[in-house]
Amino acid sequence: MLSSSIRRTLAATLIAGTSSFALAHAQTTDKGGEDEPETLSTVIVTGVGPQRETDEMIGNASAVTRDDIVQSLSASLGNSLDNQPGVSTTHFGQAASRPVLRGLGAERVLVLTNGIGVIDASAASPDHQVAGDGIDADKIEILRGPAALAYGGQAIGGVVNVIDGLIVEDLPDEPVSGEAYGAVNGVNDGEEGALKTRFTTGPFVLTLSASARDFGDYDIPGFAKSARLRASEDHEHEEEEEHEGEEAHEESRGTVENSFVETNSLAAGLSWVGDKAFAGIAVRRQESTYGLPGHAHGDGHDEGEAADPAEEDHEAHGEELPFIDLEQTRIDLRAGADLSAGPFTRIAGNMSFADYDHTEFEAPGEPGTRYESDGAEGRIELGTAFGELEGAIGLQALDKTLDAFGDEAFITRTDTVSAGLFAYQTREWDNGFGIEGGLRYDLTELDNVNAGIKSFDLFSGSFGLHQHWESGWFVGGQVSLTERAPNESELFADGAHLATSQYEVGDASLEKERGLNIEGTLRWRGDGFSAGANLFYTHFDGFIYLAPGSVMHDGALVDEVDGLPVYLFSQQDANFTGGEVYADYELNDGPAGADWTARASVDLVSAELGGGGNVPLMPPVTFNASLDADWGLVSAGASLSVAGDQNDPGEGELPTDGYTTLDLRTALNVSDWGIGRPGTQLFLDVRNVTDEEVRYATSVLKDTVPAPGRNVRAGVRLVF
Repeated sequence: MLSSSIRRTLAATLIAGTSSFALAHAQTTDKGGEDEPETLSTVIVTGVGPQRETDEMIGNASAVTRDDIVQSLSASLGNSLDNQPGVSTTHFGQAASRPVLRGLGAERVLVLTNGIGVIDASAASPDHQVAGDGIDADKIEILRGPAALAYGGQAIGGVVNVIDGLIVEDLPDEPVSGEAYGAVNGVNDGEEGALKTRFTTGPFVLTLSASARDFGDYDIPGFAKSARLRASEDHEHEEEEEHEGEEAHEESRGTVENSFVETNSLAAGLSWVGDKAFAGIAVRRQESTYGLPGHAHGDGHDEGEAADPAEEDHEAHGEELPFIDLEQTRIDLRAGADLSAGPFTRIAGNMSFADYDHTEFEAPGEPGTRYESDGAEGRIELGTAFGELEGAIGLQALDKTLDAFGDEAFITRTDTVSAGLFAYQTREWDNGFGIEGGLRYDLTELDNVNAGIKSFDLFSGSFGLHQHWESGWFVGGQVSLTERAPNESELFADGAHLATSQYEVGDASLEKERGLNIEGTLRWRGDGFSAGANLFYTHFDGFIYLAPGSVMHDGALVDEVDGLPVYLFSQQDANFTGGEVYADYELNDGPAGADWTARASVDLVSAELGGGGNVPLMPPVTFNASLDADWGLVSAGASLSVAGDQNDPGEGELPTDGYTTLDLRTALNVSDWGIGRPGTQLFLDVRNVTDEEVRYATSVLKDTVPAPGRNVRAGVRLVF
């Protein structure tokens, strides 16, 4: 791992080293207004078949552009996307948070890098970091609802695809281009930086990328433990007060201990781009070290005094607090070509190889449990045109191994092999009416070193129809059936999982999970205004979830082992109902002479088990709104998030209080002064202005690890 000082030097050098080039380039740039800002289109490349714009898709799909990524960037993918409609986060501190789509996460939301799975261990446990957070991403695409037709049963809840741009399919306009980014954060005394450059000569494009992050323990407005949890422990606190004094001395407050995160990555991609074909290879090396919060109860501070992250970082208290040291090396191959071979119009293929491992340390130099995940995944898709029908047929295959070593390993070596065959077709008529549908078959086999082989035949299918009118209206509906195989943890877990303070027990007799989803959409887009709604209902046959239970241990039936409550992977039917309502408005040369953009959305989901009770870890009703003004040289904006109370918790959970947060931002767009390309700016953000206590109902640590408090973030983005 790089030291913190080297990381800071790297970030500063990357930014300073590119500034001179940007200034030199700016002197030759046309100042007459013809050099317009580059914008990413809303074309979605994540789905199967022809690429389509979000306005043409029945499901709720969105593309988070580079501008939006920089604005919402956090240290983990889930936390960076949780302000998107229908998206929440597992929030295991700042470092390890996966996105939750419509109440479904982990094993049901497929996280991709450039269309291929991340091949890490993040779906096995919420404390395992996703191998990628978007710090150097060009775009992030989100498909809400079943996308299993394109990617298999693990996408039963949706897909998040991080597109890093290391392999390009089109030649850049300039021989040298790129972006540098750097920021400092007050809530964690954190620093981060990234640089991506592209060099083009003839048909060849070389892309280089580097990033580094160093965040200390983050500040919170009050106690680490929620008021509900502290109230439930009142009798214990009263006993402690009799012997040890005031409660405040025993409770962590002001700072979430052991919540630091340090990351760095280096990547390179080489592409050949021809008139009708492309091919490329990319290599990425990622390293991360981060604390596991929620494991300590005292911070040694007086009441009302917040801990200083600079004085009390992981090195200072590492002797007693656990942390994870993670690394992954990934190689991507991708190629495609246009065809004129009868009904075949295009061929494209991806192949990825990844070697991932992380070690959980109980103290520096004392490794505890080690996780390894390595494997390969490939996908080939053939575009077709049978008369008026456009679509694709394809193959996808995965071969990976997940293994754990050490006294606290709660899962044993499991090899997973799967192969899938899919077909998709769509037809559009001149009057705006369209149909689409497809089928997929997967054979998945999990081979556990102790329990043996479990095989699953999985079928998925979907059919939809839509109508759009020249007036801007779009209406559509689709029905899909998706089957998912249980993953390694659900089948074979057996042991103490200290990160979640649970003793987890899998069930090798679990059957495949089947989801029947019905979704409807209504949208309208006019001159500067658009609005829409997606409503869905999903019935799960054999929904798999984790709930309190009992297990035989030392000859007795117990609900607690080694001081940890027993949680069993169980299976029963479940029903999910919900949707997203969203709108945006743009007004050029409006009040105060600014260009105005307003956005708002509401998302909700309700989920109940067929036998009674609630599905655990469900998000509450959430409202998000933003208002931005752009005067050219200066821009400013505000965002508001209102989350309701979650009063329908799952078994073994406490209710979660809602929250209201306000974010403010402003930027000086120095490209108007001829420095760099459009997008170059100095920015200042204040997140969670009112220092609100925020707890995510979708987090297993919601009652011990709140989200960060007020954060002042300042930085620079340089586009050249």
